[in-house]
Order: sequence, then C-alpha cells, then structure tokens
Amino acid sequence: MADTQRSAAAEEPPVQGAAALSLSLGVLSGVGPARVASLARMGLETIGDLLLLVPDRLESNGEPLSIAEARAAADQVVRIRGQVTRVSLVRRGGRSTFTARVEDSTGWIDARWFSQPWMRERLRQGDEVELAGTVLRKREITLHAPRLAGKDGELGPAGSWRPVYPRGEGLGPERVRSLAREAAARYAASLEEPLPSDLLARADLPTLAQAARDLPDAADPETFVRARRRVLLEAFLRMQARLQDRARHPARGRARVIEVDDLVETRLRGLFPFEFTAGQHAVARELRIDLARAAPMRRLLQGDVGSGKTALGLYAALLANERGAQAAFLAPTELLAEQHFAGAQALLERAGRRSALLVGSLSAADRRRVLAGLAFGDIDLVFGTHALFSRDVRYVRLGLAVIDEQQRFGVAQRGRLLEKGADVHALLMTATPIPRTLALTLYGDLDTSILRERPPGRGPVKTRWLRREDGPRVPELLRERLEAGERVFWVAPRIGEGESENEDAAPDGDDAQSAASAERAHARLLGTELARFGVELVHGRLDPLERARRLDRFRRGQANVLVATTVIEVGVDVPEATVLVVEGAEKLGLAQLHQLRGRVGRSARPSWCLLYGAPQAAERLKLLEQSADGFEIAEHDLAQRGMGELAGLRQSGTAGNDPRADVDLVLFARDVVREHPQLAAHYLTSPSSRPGLGVP
Repeated sequence: MADTQRSAAAEEPPVQGAAALSLSLGVLSGVGPARVASLARMGLETIGDLLLLVPDRLESNGEPLSIAEARAAADQVVRIRGQVTRVSLVRRGGRSTFTARVEDSTGWIDARWFSQPWMRERLRQGDEVELAGTVLRKREITLHAPRLAGKDGELGPAGSWRPVYPRGEGLGPERVRSLAREAAARYAASLEEPLPSDLLARADLPTLAQAARDLPDAADPETFVRARRRVLLEAFLRMQARLQDRARHPARGRARVIEVDDLVETRLRGLFPFEFTAGQHAVARELRIDLARAAPMRRLLQGDVGSGKTALGLYAALLANERGAQAAFLAPTELLAEQHFAGAQALLERAGRRSALLVGSLSAADRRRVLAGLAFGDIDLVFGTHALFSRDVRYVRLGLAVIDEQQRFGVAQRGRLLEKGADVHALLMTATPIPRTLALTLYGDLDTSILRERPPGRGPVKTRWLRREDGPRVPELLRERLEAGERVFWVAPRIGEGESENEDAAPDGDDAQSAASAERAHARLLGTELARFGVELVHGRLDPLERARRLDRFRRGQANVLVATTVIEVGVDVPEATVLVVEGAEKLGLAQLHQLRGRVGRSARPSWCLLYGAPQAAERLKLLEQSADGFEIAEHDLAQRGMGELAGLRQSGTAGNDPRADVDLVLFARDVVREHPQLAAHYLTSPSSRPGLGVP
C-alpha cells in the first residue's frame, strides 16, 4: 500500500509556489488518512507546517567505542558493535521492558527498550548488531533505547549529528524526520524569502528555503542552529508585526459588554469563602473595567504559586455569567481541569451557576450531554482541556475564555478556543512569572496584571538541597510530620522505568535518563515504617476515576503520603501537606521545581521542600534554597533553559544553543518590523499569519 502511495505521489504534476505550501500532507509518501490525522494532532496539516517544524534537538550519532569504553562513558551517546548473547522480555501491566545483552571482546552491556515488545522479533540471540544510544549509569550500566543500524533508521557516520523531531501517535521521530526531508526536497523552493540579503547577513542566517532543507539533514551544530533561528525568526516577525499593528490600531471589536453595578459586584465577591488580598482587589477592578468594554479583553495575569489566580479566573467567569455569557476555563491537563471543576462547585452552587467538565476521558454519553448543554445554553461555565476547542464543540453565547497555565498552549490552540464565539474576552493566567524584557517583546499586545503577595496566614517554606549525608534524617522528619497529622508529597520525574509522564509521548531517549520513578518510590515507601500512614500513587496514566479516588483519599487523610509524578505540579491544594520531597530534581527546570514547591506552604504551619538532585544541578538547587521569588527564578530559568517553557514554544536544549540568543532574536525581529514598514505589511497579510495571542 505504501509503495502504491509513493508511486502515486511521484507521478503527481509538481505544484510550486504558495499553492504548494497549502497542500495536504497526504501528498507525501506513505501518508494516508490515519497518518494525516496523527500529523494534524501534532499541529501539522499542510506542507508549509511541516517545512517550518523545528526539531526538538540535535543529537550526536556517537563515536565508535568498545563496550568496555562505552561502559565508562556515562550520560554520553556512544556507538558499539557486538553480538547479542541474551534476550528477555518482561511485562508488567500494560508495559514491557525488552533487554538484549551485547558482548564484544572487552565486555558486555545491556541494551534496554521500554514499551517496545516488538524488539523481540527484531533482535535474537546470536545476532551481530551495531547500536547507538545513551549510556545510563544508575544502579546498573545500560544502553538506553538505542537505535539499530539498518533496522531503526541509518545511524549515520560516526561522529555525525542527527536532528530529533517530535513524535506523534504512531509516528516516531525518525518517521517525522523522513517526512520533513521529503517535504523539503519537493517543496522547499516554494518558500518565499521576504527578508533582503543584507538583513539575513546582519543576523548571519540562511534563506528560509535553505533553512527548511537544513533542518532535517543538519550535519553539524552550527548549521542546525542557524536553520532553527531562521525558522523561529519567521514566527517572531509575524508576532512583532501584529503587536505593532495593534498598538497603532487599538481593537474596537464587538465583544459582549459585561457590565455590573457595585451591588452586584459586591454580592459576587461575597460568595467567595475568603477576603480578597489587596492585589486580588486591584486585579478584580481591572477585570471589571476590561469586561465592560466592547473591545475584547486581552489580559495576562501573572501570579506566583499560591497567589490566588484561580479565584480571579472564577470571579471573571461569574461576571460573565451575570450578564448571560458562557465562560470556558481551559487547563493543560485533565488533573488540573478536574481540580478546578471540583474546587469551584461549592462557589458555583452558591452563585446558582450550572457547570460541567469536558475532558478527553469522558464517556461518549457524558460527552454528548455536555456538548448539548453548551449548544443549548444549559451550561454557564465549562472546565476542560483541549476538548474545549474540538471541532464538534458549539457554544451558544461564549463570552469569556480563561486560559490557565497559558504558556502550555500554542497560539493556534488558544486561537481555536477564542474562535468559538464573537470577539471573546480572554484572560490568560500563568504561575510561571515572565521576565520583564520577555513579557514586553512576546506579550506586548496584552494588558498585564501581576500578583506578588500570598494570602495571609501562610507559613514559611524551607527549601533544602539534600546531600548524601542528609539521607538518614529525611525519614525521621517525615515520621514527625505525619505523626503531627500533616501530609507528605513525594515526587519523581517518571512514572516507571523509562516512562515519561507526558501522556501523549512514547518513551524516548531523554525521557528516561533518570532512575527516579514514582512506581519505584511507591514500592520502596511501602516497605518502610511510613506505610502505616497510608501511601498512595498518582500519575497521568491512571484511569481518571481511579486517580480522583486516590487523590480524594489523600485529601481526606485516609492516606497521608502521596507519591506522584509532576502531574501534581499545579492544581492540587491540600493545606495539611507540609513536606514535599522531589527525587531526580536535576531533571526538572527551575520554574517547574518552583511550581512543585507551591504544593506546600498552604496553611499556617511551617513547611519543607526537600530536593534530591545531582551535583551538576548545584547552581539551580542552591538558588531555590535562597529564593522564593518566582520572578527572580524565572530570570534564571530564562538564562539557563531559553524561552520555550516561559513562552509556550516547543523548544528543548540543543547542541550549540544559547538560550539568551533567542531573546536577542525576538529583539531583532522587533527592530526589523519597526525599521521596514513594507516587511511589517507582508507579515500582516501573509496567509501563514494566523491571528492569535502571544507567540505564533
């Protein structure tokens, strides 16, 4: 079937120019309806989308080493040859681990693949193999999920580099890369280069067409970084053109005017079971003014963990409901959507509002019921994930979208939700404070509110980076706190060995480099005296109902220790929890660790955040010991990890990548648009310039 599709694609008359960029990805070899759907779920629908897809990182193809040399090369990508002398496949639940022992004259090493049982058919005892992968040195030395020469894509010449693309459902990184390579070979020439040669030279960048050709076949870090920067610059130029156009032509709009008098506003605030802080009062006043205008509200609310952003999102929703508008409350994960929905029920009942939860795990019958309620106006406020902007969702009078953890959504996703109504008001919220320079250049078209103060009555949180000598003291502290009636979070970066928390991703090289896993920690704690306090396990792959039951047992104190992945990073509010232990802290960014720390310190009792982390993360972990200021932490995170997490860009560490350079690229785009009005006009009228919020 694939050969037939390939042949048909080759016989098609060539389509070039702008029309080629709009072609469906179905024109590529071996891409039928199922793969078109998988690519669409990755946000890739046209040839133009694929040409400008930036790989996650650049990875070495490894230097050839003997197995003895490879065993000493911890955390490095190596390349080995040898004979398979032993194979095993172990299944646990719905997961599997396939291990092949490979030997040469200098020794042996176990190569390990997770959730890939078909490897048993690919590798058999006695096979001669060549592998490239990362050496992990934890309890044992292993070669993690290596690639096979001639079977899992070409390894490439020794010492060369390989762009690693994101994966989709049923599409591994190599398959996505091969499609990007084919698209570049056939259609890259259709990419117009809008920038004059002097500007490209000034920024030391290739043309857009050359960048599209270089990305899937970059042979060295310099080529990769230059191509990546050129593609990112295209997005930044569109963004800056839109920001400057909005500054010159303020929105007039036809948004629903949501205006309430002082008596109604006082009544709505009185529904909350607490007094707003001074900061919350100030933001509430800004929201009330914004919503009373016909121009659609575009406000970014930044607030440190525990500062009360969710309450303001609900306040805005109540204002919208008061004037007959529906509101949608969008969260990046089902767990967070569930927590917002459950936490708001008492308030919404007092207000007489009808609410619902719309997430991907709903049964077909429940989904139909919620869709009907939204379409007929029987639901005032809906909480949910990406399901809120699915094609079959219809709102009869959507007036407000509240987007929590907004940096986790792409601009197209945010835009699809806002397109569900006419000039929908938008409140974007983030607990990841954005440095001032970045905020001005990325979100200059948004009004910004900042919440810095924590609600009164919150106890201090002491953060400690645990060294080897601290280990024996931790169980004693946990036992003391548990005996005092308090509760404990224990967080690990992975679900099980080799398994990412990301529910949409299969295990990949970088996703499994830590031996710390929630399942292992759970089993270990059950074997200690802490088991008598009750130990629950929660992660993103649990059935939602079972996950909710386990969280409820933790909230009620039926279990006092909750072992979890970073799925509890936001949205889990248990005031009795006073200790957070994080394993593998070196695997997490500063912003994420700061968010996790916000799970404790939600009562008047003193709290502790204990971080087990490798020495290579010493600078970051010491900063967390010294600072609880989210804005200071965000500045450091920007310097170390780049703009990806802060701005919602798909962006991982890459060979030769300088995180600050991306900020410089945004500033360069801003200056180009200011200095060249004709380029600004081009990016405003370009078909690829899709309206939205924030980073394109």
